[in-house]
Amino acid sequence: MKVINFSLISVLVILTFYLLIVGQDVLLPVVIALVFWYLINLVANSYGRLKIGESELPNWACFTLSLFSFIAIFWAMIKLISMNVDGVLEVAPTYQVNLEAKMNDLLGYFGIQEAPTLEQSFELINLGQFISALTGSLTSIVANSGIILIYLAFLFIEQKNMDKKLSALMVDNEKEERVRKLLRKISDDVRKYVTIKLIASLTTGSLSYIYMMIIGVDFAAFWALLIFLLNFIPTIGSIIATIFPALITLVQFDTLGPFFLVAGGLTGIQILIGNILEPKFTGSTLNLSPTIILLNLSLWGLIWGIPGMFLCVPFLVITMIVFSNIPETRAIAVLLSSDGQINDLDE
Repeated sequence: MKVINFSLISVLVILTFYLLIVGQDVLLPVVIALVFWYLINLVANSYGRLKIGESELPNWACFTLSLFSFIAIFWAMIKLISMNVDGVLEVAPTYQVNLEAKMNDLLGYFGIQEAPTLEQSFELINLGQFISALTGSLTSIVANSGIILIYLAFLFIEQKNMDKKLSALMVDNEKEERVRKLLRKISDDVRKYVTIKLIASLTTGSLSYIYMMIIGVDFAAFWALLIFLLNFIPTIGSIIATIFPALITLVQFDTLGPFFLVAGGLTGIQILIGNILEPKFTGSTLNLSPTIILLNLSLWGLIWGIPGMFLCVPFLVITMIVFSNIPETRAIAVLLSSDGQINDLDE
């Protein structure tokens, strides 16, 4: 019987991952819409705790403030990105001269007298194919954005009926209460993770911005924004976020000193916050094994790419909570935990 159960579970796991990969175009927009729906409601609940005198803000006002907050943040991010793109185009000729000079020095070291210019190098690239691929990617992003907004709108429309549906599904009051406890536990732990990650990413981005401004790195605000966003991807995100601003110093400055300063300084900030402080708080609060987090990152990166990397920790939190409250999967929850100690809903 155990062999049969193990075989059925193995087939179910393989089938689940197969459907996640094959159905990515359908499932991923739904999941992203659910994430935004949760975050907007989370911010709205935070606004609900604010008091004006002795009275609290009404629900409709909290929701409106939350929605406009997200719109303002996205508008500011898009504005910052567009401004920096224009700035890069303006200083591109200077960057080109510096890069060609460094290429000549490097190739001269190996005995090559004349280095190809950037224009000559670009002629070797199939730009038509590159532009076609880029256009296809942008088209896909725009199409998915429309689908995500549609799903998000319907989630908000259905939101007021979700509680009634849950009560209708659960005939047994005891089971209904247990399911509600499970959902509250998931919501609380995901909220803790989002809060810790937001504070850590804001701190890392702010310190990196100040440090780059002191050195004089071009487009420091843009690189700080990139660092903030990529820090939501465990481990790998912080590495990539450090590489980009460090590389820009190679073409901005005539010497290699700023490159080593930026690479070393940003790495130090990332190690202090991302590899020492944040894992300590995340591990103790969510009780997740850092090794399992890294393996989970690789798994979801393989399944859904970059979006999967952003979502891997919340998925792991949900999985651990559900598994810890099912007797047959409790052992798996113990392996996912940091210290082997997991709590039931009743504790």
